[in-house]
Amino acid sequence: MLAISVELLHGTFRADPDGTANTGGLTRGEWPPAPSRLLAAMIAADGTRDRCKVTDGSELEWFEQLPPPVIHAHSRPWSQALHPRYVVLQTGSAAKSAHLEYIGRKGIKIRPGARITPRHPHVVYSWNIDAPTARVEALRRRAARIGYLGAADSPVRVRVSDHLPESAASEDAYVPDPGGEVSIRVPQRGDVRIFDRMYDAWVEHGAAVARAQFPALNHEARYRSPEAAPRVDRGSVVAWLRLETAVSGRRVSTVTDLFKQAVLRKHQGIHGEPPPVLHGHGFAGRGYDLARFIALPDAGHPRSRGRIHGLALWLPPGCDPGLQGRARDAAFEVRRLFGGGLDIRVAPHAGEPRPLAATPQRWDRRSRHWVTVFPAVHERRGSLDLEEVSRWCAHAGLPSPVAFRSARSPLVPGGVDLAPAELNRPGRPGLPYSHVELWFEEPVTGPVVIGAARQRGLGLCVEAPEMGGANG
Repeated sequence: MLAISVELLHGTFRADPDGTANTGGLTRGEWPPAPSRLLAAMIAADGTRDRCKVTDGSELEWFEQLPPPVIHAHSRPWSQALHPRYVVLQTGSAAKSAHLEYIGRKGIKIRPGARITPRHPHVVYSWNIDAPTARVEALRRRAARIGYLGAADSPVRVRVSDHLPESAASEDAYVPDPGGEVSIRVPQRGDVRIFDRMYDAWVEHGAAVARAQFPALNHEARYRSPEAAPRVDRGSVVAWLRLETAVSGRRVSTVTDLFKQAVLRKHQGIHGEPPPVLHGHGFAGRGYDLARFIALPDAGHPRSRGRIHGLALWLPPGCDPGLQGRARDAAFEVRRLFGGGLDIRVAPHAGEPRPLAATPQRWDRRSRHWVTVFPAVHERRGSLDLEEVSRWCAHAGLPSPVAFRSARSPLVPGGVDLAPAELNRPGRPGLPYSHVELWFEEPVTGPVVIGAARQRGLGLCVEAPEMGGANG
């Protein structure tokens, strides 16, 4: 666990989330305080490069790559729109429109925006990770030098810990969720270098340089607020990985089989006997609730080629956090897939924006319209109709589609056309398979995988643009 707690020393917080405060259009302030502000405050506390005094700065590059944290904060704070006021403009010379209290000085109108007052003056950011001791200690030194967060009249005390403080228990939680209704700014890999460029430009050009001139610092993550409707547990991806060398999508069965065997071996070596949910032997639940070993291809864009760039390990609903953590550990320890004519190096996904096919953002979107990249294996022989496809979706933990269409060949650029020998397992009877396009009444959050072979990643779907032509 890594936890960073922020205590609001005045009990209030003031910040301009989108640059509209000086226009008078900001009526509600930023809440909760964005995690991106933590990175900015850490940088300001001890600088970067040769300006570092108490650290070497490497902890900032580690911190900017962390996934979005859970934010423990009051969900319904009081927001007070502040009245504009006039202050003295320090021009250095006399002005005709003099300020009444300061002869020869001009007054300027300031619009401070809004002040937030939460129920409790605490905000806690938590990451469920095993943070290196040296990184935590370096962040702790920087946190001790932070004076305020947001505006200068929002003084804070920041603490870094390896456990969740008691103050978090009394607060609500904003949880990262691709289907969430709140957008909150978060750090991203490369932000420290952008801050350095912004500082260099400010040193050279002075006040003419503004944060708004560096839009590359604006990254938003979707969050589910505490007041949102409870999310139905449909399972989740516990590990995202990327391949150092892309592989033809026609090798999907070989790649996912090697991935599964590698995860099982790593789990055996780290935590002992793998649970049945990973290998399927002796599994007491429904056969539909097994882990899915998914290959992530380049698909859905006009120039997509269907080559596999990443991997994902999905676990079904109901898996306890301990099991998820052990499976994640095993997947992240996989460094090589070897066999079947393949020798591929693998690494955990660390937030790199490219290749897009290996990023979580490509597969965990919400959409009403999905189409298979790899063909879906039919669950039984017979004609394919909406009722049968609805059975597939129910078994995959998805709502019933309102319409579908199917074809033998791919329906999306980059879709992979597999031969029976590349899809069916040796020694087992072959089942029919099809590419399928699905329309749902309500948006569905990915990754969407359907069909009898979804545990091997077959039937993986990609978000498709809205268009007509469905057959139901």
